[in-house]
Amino acid sequence: MSTAYRTRIAGTGSYLPPGLITNQDIEKMVDTNDQWIVERTGIKHRHKADLGVVTTDLAFQATQKALADAGMTANQLDLIIFATITGDQPTPSSACVLQHKLGISSIPAFDISAACSGFVYSISIADQFIRSGMYKNILVVGAEIITRFVNYKDRDTCILFGDGAGAFIVSRTEANDPNVIFSSHLGAEGSLGDLFVLPAGGSKIPFRQEALDAGEHWFRMKGREIFKNAVRTMSAVCAQALEHNKVTSAEIDWLVPHQANNRILEAVADHFHFPKDKVISIVHEMGNTSAATVPVAFDTAVRDGRIKRGQMVLLTAFGAGLTSGSCLLRY
Repeated sequence: MSTAYRTRIAGTGSYLPPGLITNQDIEKMVDTNDQWIVERTGIKHRHKADLGVVTTDLAFQATQKALADAGMTANQLDLIIFATITGDQPTPSSACVLQHKLGISSIPAFDISAACSGFVYSISIADQFIRSGMYKNILVVGAEIITRFVNYKDRDTCILFGDGAGAFIVSRTEANDPNVIFSSHLGAEGSLGDLFVLPAGGSKIPFRQEALDAGEHWFRMKGREIFKNAVRTMSAVCAQALEHNKVTSAEIDWLVPHQANNRILEAVADHFHFPKDKVISIVHEMGNTSAATVPVAFDTAVRDGRIKRGQMVLLTAFGAGLTSGSCLLRY
């Protein structure tokens, strides 16, 4: 079906807070060592937001860079979609808080909770709004302060996660523009929701002293099952993107996967015979920042000259839920 409008990536931005948690720091907290962490995950350090800094502060920094890259001001935005599972607070939404920090009002703003797939989900939603003609310029943000919810006595989780934010400005363009979002493909398997959970803080287990005593305010993960299903689901949604658009993996200039850990990235790349030098990986310097990893990795590669205008890029992610998603675009 033909559409009057298509969606282009007008600008990108990212922000990682300056504080670091190194592998040597983690060695002092749990029974592990730098060599084991690097071999298992590829991660050398993670970024950590200072106390008093909140998720929307990171998002604000990334947004300012994305707006500058797009040559726009915040007043030109029509909508804000904010992907996060570690927002400033349960309500109001982080999108509404960010709107206020940007000094704008009236435009709609809402959050998406799809964990590490949240940014890809949000890009898909933004694409539909633009294709329908409803909006012209949409801010899509993925931002997290994961370190506030990590138990640094749990080796399985504390070695993985960091803080950060990434942002895209997606804008309306003409249907014949070659540099557009071609398609997105989303999935979810609620039956696997117990593989990664944050038990407390909702209606099921409200925040009470008993929940704190039981450690139910920390993330919990079943690592081996997460690995297996991450490779399976990301491979599946990537295959959908290639098949839907009738392109081969050889036609993809860059794969930008969710930066979970290096072994997962390599397994997905191997599945499609992507050369390692066509996979954008910065997991060694940022760890897993959930919804922020895809836009941070993309923006980093744009700014260091790897991703260039006119190139074909495939985004993919998986997350708690279990959610998954891919997006094929020409930048």
